[in-house]
Amino acid sequence: MANKYVTDEARKQIGAVSEPRTYEVERGAIRRFAEAIEDPNPVFNSERDARKTRFGAMIAPPTFCRSMGAPIPNIKLDMPTLRGLDGGSDWEYFVPIRAGDRITVQSKLVDLREAAGRLGPMVFAVVETTYTNQFGEVCVIQRSTSIRY
Repeated sequence: MANKYVTDEARKQIGAVSEPRTYEVERGAIRRFAEAIEDPNPVFNSERDARKTRFGAMIAPPTFCRSMGAPIPNIKLDMPTLRGLDGGSDWEYFVPIRAGDRITVQSKLVDLREAAGRLGPMVFAVVETTYTNQFGEVCVIQRSTSIRY
């Protein structure tokens, strides 16, 4: 199948970066998030107990990044309809996110490809989102695939 929507012009968008957003991570937000996902781990819920762990303080659960709105680059495609699916995410964790951190979130379009689907052409967009703390340390990298058809 020849690419109908992922043209040379559309491919020029690969590498486009969103505006950064910065979030202050509060201890209460970590605790409320842990409660919401029903994770009783003391490292997410109790400063006193967390100090006795290898982390030395409370840290955010790995899925806490979902609570920080990740900016998504605006991908322009000349498709007649805009139906979409979440194609999944891969996560890499490097440095724990702690209460008091200022996390800057920024996304970049890293891949754009087209394939034939049962209902017609499908466009796969891969966006890489980086969560970086105030010390310039990358805490988390998320690679998300969205599917448009």
